[in-house]
Amino acid sequence: MFEKKLVSRIAARICIGFALLISASCQHRTSQPQAANDFPVSDSLMATIPLDTVTMKPFIDAVTLNGKVSADENKVIHIYPMISGKVLDVKASLGDYVHRGQELATIMSGDIASYQADLIQATSDVNVAKKNLDATKDLYEGGLASAKDYATAQAQYESALANLKRVQQLLQINGGGHQSLSVIRSPIDGFIINRQINPDMMIRPDNSNELFTISDLKNVWVIANVYESNIPDVHEKDSVQITTLAYPDKVFRGQISQVMHVLDPVNKVMQVRIVLPNPGYLLKPEMFASVTVVHPDKQLMMCIPDKDLIFDHSRYYVLVYHGMHHVEIRPVEVEKEINGVAFISSGLKPGELILGDQQLLIYQALNQ
Repeated sequence: MFEKKLVSRIAARICIGFALLISASCQHRTSQPQAANDFPVSDSLMATIPLDTVTMKPFIDAVTLNGKVSADENKVIHIYPMISGKVLDVKASLGDYVHRGQELATIMSGDIASYQADLIQATSDVNVAKKNLDATKDLYEGGLASAKDYATAQAQYESALANLKRVQQLLQINGGGHQSLSVIRSPIDGFIINRQINPDMMIRPDNSNELFTISDLKNVWVIANVYESNIPDVHEKDSVQITTLAYPDKVFRGQISQVMHVLDPVNKVMQVRIVLPNPGYLLKPEMFASVTVVHPDKQLMMCIPDKDLIFDHSRYYVLVYHGMHHVEIRPVEVEKEINGVAFISSGLKPGELILGDQQLLIYQALNQ
């Protein structure tokens, strides 16, 4: 009897449990709101994403070259040793901006000491020749000296003056100062781009290495290499757009000023030169540069910012915006990418809207 009651109680509890589970399930289903759509991105995120419009622009055919920034060789001064001696002091360092006439270094030289002695002797010779000329002139005017004597005295004076001028010019060329000191001064305003001199160094005039190299960097050259396959596409006065690693978002614009119509025998490349103004001295010698030779075409082609492209499975895709809850993944054919612009040959229509940010995140969410 007891066992029958126990079984009845257990069966009742099981029935009550099932009833509670069914009731909770029904309540859960009725309380869960039905999604209006299956778009995987929140409305708040979509509201912050900018949209880019597919536009039509003249197609740009371009060739990209590797180049390097160098100083304008027409504004580069190389200072070589003119005399032998010992370097006492160096007052300018690599990269310094110096002015015309500014002292760069001081050298103690036996050559300067010899020139100083020659200067003293030449000055004395001029004084003696002048006194002799004045005395001979008085005698000539008094009839006590011949015209020949007067002419000889005058020639000696002029010769002494010429010798004095020669010694003075030698001292000036070699930077002669007081005693046996030679002072090297900057001949132009510009930056020191090379320095091969240090205090206590011994120098001699047969040394082929320059002591200083100074350049006015208000204009610089960009030398670009052109491979044989690209030679037909590069011409003098072609427009170019130049970017550097230091300023990836800044484009320097110019044109080819000279084409070197010879190939380097080692690298098998032809070089072209672009002269660029350099405000703010942003471009430094030896910087690497990417040079894009631009050839505008009259043909119009669809274009979008290249940042809108998604590359996956060896194809390019974009996210076309149709509405807040309708974004389409669409493959496109990219004709060329240049300076932040992608030219599209097929896959889009002018005026369509493209997602301009968070493309990869939304692309992955849509694929899932």
